[in-house]
Amino acid sequence: MTNKTAATRYARALLDVGVKESANLEQIETDLAAFADLFTQFPALAKVLLNPAVPVQRKHAAVGELVSRAKVSPILGKLLLLLAERDRLVLIPDLLGAYRDRLMDYRHVVRAEVTTATPIDAVRVQQIQNGLASATGRTVTIATKTDPAIIGGLVARVGSTVYDASVVRQLERMKERLENV
Repeated sequence: MTNKTAATRYARALLDVGVKESANLEQIETDLAAFADLFTQFPALAKVLLNPAVPVQRKHAAVGELVSRAKVSPILGKLLLLLAERDRLVLIPDLLGAYRDRLMDYRHVVRAEVTTATPIDAVRVQQIQNGLASATGRTVTIATKTDPAIIGGLVARVGSTVYDASVVRQLERMKERLENV
């Protein structure tokens, strides 16, 4: 089983338990992100906790101390201790990403990336967001970027679906039709 698969399973379990116990799901995400940041902020800590040569009991004790000092939610604390017991702390970055994805899915929120030839104003972003929300039936959060190569129009990527309304794509379609005639 790959790390991503395992992290996805732990994330699903974490969300399911959080929902069942009516926990603050956003707080769990915040606490998990803060715990994951410890690995980047303190490389020596990450080196010790992720080293297979360090005994599991020491890792468990260290994580227990971190959990109590950080005052993370009890549900997350139990999961972190379980990961330490099973020597699976390496999953934490993937677990964070998987948990965020599952939480967004639970909240019926989807991410979209919108590419335009020139920067667009907030009003236009809101219009695009509303259009994508009606097309997907979900709440949409948008990240925008610019790419002058598309000449005009926009390209919206929602999950694995791409809505290409760029001038470049329209020109390509016209070329294909002319070549087929």
